[in-house]
Amino acid sequence: MPQSSSMRLQFNRLPVEEPHAVVAPHDASIPFNRPSIVGRELDNIVQAIRRGQLSGDGHFTAECNAIIARLTGSASALLTHSGTAALEMAAILCDLKPGDEVILPSFTFVSTANAVVLRGATPVFVDIDPVTLNLDPAKVADAVSPRTRAIFAVHYAGFPADMDALAAIADAHGLLLVEDAAQALGSTYKGRPAGSLGDMGAFSFHETKNILSGEGGALTLNAPQLADRARIIREKGTNRSQFIDGLVDKYTWVDLGSSYLPGELIAAFLHGQLEHVGEITRRRRRLFDRYLEGLAALPERYGIGLPRWNPAVRGNGHMFYLLLRNAAQRSAFIAAMREAGVGTPFHYVPLHSSPGGQHFGRTAGEMEHTDRTAERLVRLPMFFDLEDGIERVIDTCLQVVTRLDGSRASC
Repeated sequence: MPQSSSMRLQFNRLPVEEPHAVVAPHDASIPFNRPSIVGRELDNIVQAIRRGQLSGDGHFTAECNAIIARLTGSASALLTHSGTAALEMAAILCDLKPGDEVILPSFTFVSTANAVVLRGATPVFVDIDPVTLNLDPAKVADAVSPRTRAIFAVHYAGFPADMDALAAIADAHGLLLVEDAAQALGSTYKGRPAGSLGDMGAFSFHETKNILSGEGGALTLNAPQLADRARIIREKGTNRSQFIDGLVDKYTWVDLGSSYLPGELIAAFLHGQLEHVGEITRRRRRLFDRYLEGLAALPERYGIGLPRWNPAVRGNGHMFYLLLRNAAQRSAFIAAMREAGVGTPFHYVPLHSSPGGQHFGRTAGEMEHTDRTAERLVRLPMFFDLEDGIERVIDTCLQVVTRLDGSRASC
């Protein structure tokens, strides 16, 4: 069966002496995302096999842990098999119990809330800031109750939340502050890297992320006591890591835990990506800036919103989105772009309005900005090798918006 362009893996080694990119012809479709091989990923996998260890905590796992800790400015980092696993570890480290509450945005992926629910605690959904699309600190402060144990702050689109304001709330009430930094590797807040801004930070290396390994994730930790326990939790609740380090003569079950450790092949692939994190981030920022420049007329001319962010943060070019006027216009835009061969999906269905959210969570206050954003937002293609297609995306986008606006005017 022929493979669709959206599933085809791009090969583009950095630095290149001869191009290795599989560039789609001009008349081919441009997917929303296309994963890329940028360096020694395949060589690393072969090396891992030759080293004779395919289970986790091998050479490449240790290397990745060190690189991620350095990139994020964190005290330590641990690879996990997914961003979801990192969030679940964070929830265990928060000592969540039935009856406890965790404040988080409704405009996020379900894993943020599931990590809380799996501990028997209740996710409390609050509205987002309409500019940054991150947690609104004022709404968070209003939602704190005697049962609140933590705040899970999502860095939407790779732009960090207002962490100083959230940290002040957490400190005032004795709460833990967890960064859901799944989209934010390489982003900064007041010059400090995402992952170092809270007590813990959860990252994802899913194939839609800037740095990828198919699946995969990491948990950054900024307190020694959290790091020691995290290693136990990641190893199924055993002190196996202490055994490997020669600190105990045998290992046994000592705490809660699960199998959160990725295999060595995942770590080997990830290492090849992390070696080029600087170039990947720079390229994605260039793509983001080109979108911003090419679509600059949309807000004033057509009433369509572009990304905005807190001037204290610097994003990583993870995502570029538009905010259409309403749900009907968004549906028409997505359909027209699809017809033109450009993938432009919408994003989250708000968790507070989902069946699971209504069953497991509770909503604190009005969700005006969450609901309004969710029905208007659409994402444009963004991936490492998009440079060959971004002008086509911009031109198509402008043509579609102009046509839709003309149709509206003629009604």
